[in-house]
Amino acid sequence: MDGSRKPFNLRRWFSIVSLLVTGGAAIVSGAILSHFFVSEAIKRDVMLTTRFIQSIADIELRHGHFGLVHISLGGILDNRMSAEDLGLEEENLSRARQEFFDHLANMPELLLATVFSPDGHVIWSANPLLIGKSFPNHRDLQEVAERKESVAGGHFKSTAGSKVEQQFLRLPEDIYIENYVPLFDREGKVASIVEIYKEPRDLIHSLKRGYLLIWLAALLSAVAIYVCLHWIIVRAARQIDAQQREIVDNKTLVALGEMSSAVAHGLRNPLASIRSSAEVALEIGDPATAKNLNDIVTQVDRLSKWVRELLQFSKPISDEREAVKIDMALDNALSTYEVQIRRAGIEVDWTPDAAPAVEVQANGSLLEQVLNSVLSNAIEAMPRGGRLGVRVEPPARGDVTVKISDTGCGMSEKQLEMVFKPFYTTKRNGLGVGLALVQRIMERFGGTVVLESREQAGTTVSLTFKVAEQE
Repeated sequence: MDGSRKPFNLRRWFSIVSLLVTGGAAIVSGAILSHFFVSEAIKRDVMLTTRFIQSIADIELRHGHFGLVHISLGGILDNRMSAEDLGLEEENLSRARQEFFDHLANMPELLLATVFSPDGHVIWSANPLLIGKSFPNHRDLQEVAERKESVAGGHFKSTAGSKVEQQFLRLPEDIYIENYVPLFDREGKVASIVEIYKEPRDLIHSLKRGYLLIWLAALLSAVAIYVCLHWIIVRAARQIDAQQREIVDNKTLVALGEMSSAVAHGLRNPLASIRSSAEVALEIGDPATAKNLNDIVTQVDRLSKWVRELLQFSKPISDEREAVKIDMALDNALSTYEVQIRRAGIEVDWTPDAAPAVEVQANGSLLEQVLNSVLSNAIEAMPRGGRLGVRVEPPARGDVTVKISDTGCGMSEKQLEMVFKPFYTTKRNGLGVGLALVQRIMERFGGTVVLESREQAGTTVSLTFKVAEQE
């Protein structure tokens, strides 16, 4: 059994945690907003219902022809008090009570209307079966009497009939609202309480639509936040992976550079001595050993070239930049290889006058090294002749691209994947640091190098530089 622990997967755990957090936040915010929306809607309905009932009471009081007697309608609704007790005419009292009750019974969208005294006695109800009954321990009535203000709440139809006095004229279809409206006597005390059960369809429709919009907004917000967070962590994870790979590559390059420098410096002097000895022996003029001595000089020169490349690869690249004319740099680099090009029978497709006169951010000597390395590879890929194309594309968005193409043997996809790796080469006598060094220099310039190739079809190297700022 393998007891090794699996590595911590930051992306997966962050996705799970962010999903839980955003989902929880969406549910909490949706619940809070829904509760607030419903509460405010019911408060608004309570306010309108309260004003409506109190307005009816004021109107009926004025129409009651009670003369100069200072009374309130709420104080005369209790039928347990007679007209004589109240000092009013029986006809006027009965008419005022009945008209007020008729207004309550004809309220739109009504399920039940009941008028209570503060002690819980039913003075009147739209359901005649409730008239005269008493509910002495009615908690809502007690709350209204103590607070002296309206009390309301919203309920689902499943709760219909949960209270004894909820003997509705018809059952609600979905949601209904319960209102308790206090009516005061002339001393400001609660004299009677109107209980209204109604099913306002327009309000219910608005509540449902509000519910839908709130939860839809909460869901979409949660999805948007989760997607943003997931995109951030994915991007961060990729950057971390890239930085880790870069750190590993840099450490590898540092180690290789140190080793290369040590090897190069160690070989330099012995190679110089061997070459000098071979040249001295050639001057003696022994025909029997001339061929072998020439082979020694050739191999020493090849090893010396490797040593120079190793030293170049191991040295740190300068950050100094200057404005360099890219057409002149290409012209100079091509003139360096004029003999090799002519000897190999290569046709060069390069028109300096047609190239845009643009300056790039680079370093003169390093740019020369980049162009020499790319041109050398292109020429070596065409030992039996071919076509060497050099083109400078017009600047675009602050960049300018130089394309150097050949019609040589090309490379396979596997070779393309490894082409910028240090010490990887397809040449028999190559060291494999040329293109790796080109890539490092181009990155230091703030540019890029892209290589496209097909077997037996040739290779194209695209060098993209930053255009130098004009002073």
